[in-house]
Amino acid sequence: MKRLAALLSLLFCFGFAASAMAAINPPPLTGRVVDAAHVLPAEKAREIEAALAAHEAKTTEQVVVATVPSLDGNDIATYANETFRIWKLGQKDKNNGVLFLIAPNEHELRIEVGYGLEGTLTDALSSQIIRDIVTPRFKAGDLPGGIEDGTAAILKVLGGGSLPAPRQDQGDWKNALPFIVFFLIWMFVAGNARRRG
Repeated sequence: MKRLAALLSLLFCFGFAASAMAAINPPPLTGRVVDAAHVLPAEKAREIEAALAAHEAKTTEQVVVATVPSLDGNDIATYANETFRIWKLGQKDKNNGVLFLIAPNEHELRIEVGYGLEGTLTDALSSQIIRDIVTPRFKAGDLPGGIEDGTAAILKVLGGGSLPAPRQDQGDWKNALPFIVFFLIWMFVAGNARRRG
């Protein structure tokens, strides 16, 4: 009986996972820019489309920029991975596609990279593009500028260029500074107390 319950539970989990995956319904792949969330001015979308087309003509690497109004309750990684798969980005024999996905309503974004380009557009570089280039523009309320700059950075890396040095996060240092000062003062006072003793 316990085995039957465990089997039913396992089947339920698989069924739930399958139904959750089936719930991912990306917009149609209508071009190199799919602005389903309607955040890009038409002129900006055309400029990005032209840059992506020029890169694809030169390298065969297919880069698509997409905005979606909702992730359908999924996390950004799952949604991006499934969208990449459904859209079949890149050449099949080279797996050289890239998806720059933005979900503005959920404040999520991701760069999904095909296996053939993972050695060039690494996880570290993708994270740096999102953290240092795109996110500051988004926080300033400039979504089109962030998308444009992020796309340009992706194409730069794919073209063999390098990014600026990563910004140093001063948050941890600033948070730790009072404790460091307190520790130094304590060491000074303790040292004087020993000398007096």
